[in-house]
Amino acid sequence: MDSGLTPVKPPENELLIVTGMSGAGRTTAAHALEDLGWYVVEGLPPELITTMIDLISRHPGSMEKLAVVIDVRTRALFSNMLGALNQLKATGVTYRMLFLDSSDELLVRRFEQGRRPHPLQGSGRILDGITAERELLKDVKAAAEIVLDTTDLNVHGLAREIIEIFNDDGPVQLRLNVMSFGFKYGVPADANFIADMRFIPNPHWVPELRPYTGLDSQVSEYVLGNEGTGDFLDNYVESLRPVIEGYRRENKHYANIAVGCTGGKHRSVAVSEELSRRLDQLPNVTVNTIHRDLGRE
Repeated sequence: MDSGLTPVKPPENELLIVTGMSGAGRTTAAHALEDLGWYVVEGLPPELITTMIDLISRHPGSMEKLAVVIDVRTRALFSNMLGALNQLKATGVTYRMLFLDSSDELLVRRFEQGRRPHPLQGSGRILDGITAERELLKDVKAAAEIVLDTTDLNVHGLAREIIEIFNDDGPVQLRLNVMSFGFKYGVPADANFIADMRFIPNPHWVPELRPYTGLDSQVSEYVLGNEGTGDFLDNYVESLRPVIEGYRRENKHYANIAVGCTGGKHRSVAVSEELSRRLDQLPNVTVNTIHRDLGRE
């Protein structure tokens, strides 16, 4: 049966779809990609991606790396974004998707500082627009190969992240972010895996350890020397091996591992450091360690 799809020749190298929450850093990401030699097209309605790829195919070699930035300003067209991308894939074009996210609180602050309305807020509040956008984008985010939370990144930090992921040699085979956090401050929204360290005795209740953190040797030795911690680390790293291999097969290059304890000061920090050290020994893996709640009361 004729599918009705127009054959489209894929780009010679890479096609990247950049999307995400308004205010989460799409423009900064686009500029960083341009600095890396990508040809960036901003504000393109999803239905026009196939048309653009067809146009590029008529000029072989003209664009080795194409990034298309899509946002919700064209809401009526955006609503069928996944349908348009599925149609693109059906014509033989392969692509990856980068989704930029951030916390509601930070997005509200960014819009307020910029003194501009959210594109979907209408006559309501900025937060109303953000809520509507999250609902519109939930399936798109779930389909993205790379989800990058920019809550704790300024423009320079975000640019560095983009450069590390999409460098001149292509993206690293797999980049793992290991983040310690405190459950009382909330679970990281972009975590692919969550490990709970509250099974380990809490150094907070040991008076001589309470002032220190998981970065200090006294606490680290206490946490890692606890019965069960070593077994957990051995088994957890081993359980991640088939996941890592599966990510490579599925062309997924970025994942977040969140390691939590009550306050994000002792147990999660010590275990995150050791977990990062072990994961960094795996072939073709780059590990970045972040301690989200270290220093909070």
